[in-house]
Amino acid sequence: MPNGGPEIEQLIQLLARLPGLGPRSARRAVLHLIKRKEQLMIPLSAALDRAVAAVRTCEVCGNVDTASPCSICADPRRGESGILIVVEDVADLWALERAGVGNVRYHVLGGVLSPLDGIGPDDLHLDGLIERAPAYGEIVLAMNATVEGQTTAHYITDRLAGTGIKITRLAHGVPVGGELDYLDEGTLSQALKARTAL
Repeated sequence: MPNGGPEIEQLIQLLARLPGLGPRSARRAVLHLIKRKEQLMIPLSAALDRAVAAVRTCEVCGNVDTASPCSICADPRRGESGILIVVEDVADLWALERAGVGNVRYHVLGGVLSPLDGIGPDDLHLDGLIERAPAYGEIVLAMNATVEGQTTAHYITDRLAGTGIKITRLAHGVPVGGELDYLDEGTLSQALKARTAL
């Protein structure tokens, strides 16, 4: 049942497509925007227009920015560590940046291998990674701990075999502040297998 004119209904439907928002949350957000039209809705509309015109995908790493190459690729200090971190998605890159991982460079694959979903090697940005890899001393595969993520990591490892490049992956196991009693068996098993010396 419509909650106003077609413009309001369309806004609700569009917001409901965003991650974490369903129809009810979108309705509340739209109502909040309408109530604060001058303070929120008009500036949001202008910011969206500017973003549509300015946002670019970096031709080097696949990050999104307002320039290509992006600010990370354009920063000369980023190459000093010799580390290239491979991530599935831009959200993963941003998470690592928030964590302050250091002066590293990134490569965004744009997904993971998933034969059931029809996603093969040609659907990912793997060729760019293979071209960039020889310029780095270490490639860190920061894939999610899913079957598809680990399959993608193994595929990349096979493609880079014989290059002499050090290939590592993120550690998996007990999170900082985690209590053993609350962890699942797979996490505990992986943490025990990946134990380190003190």
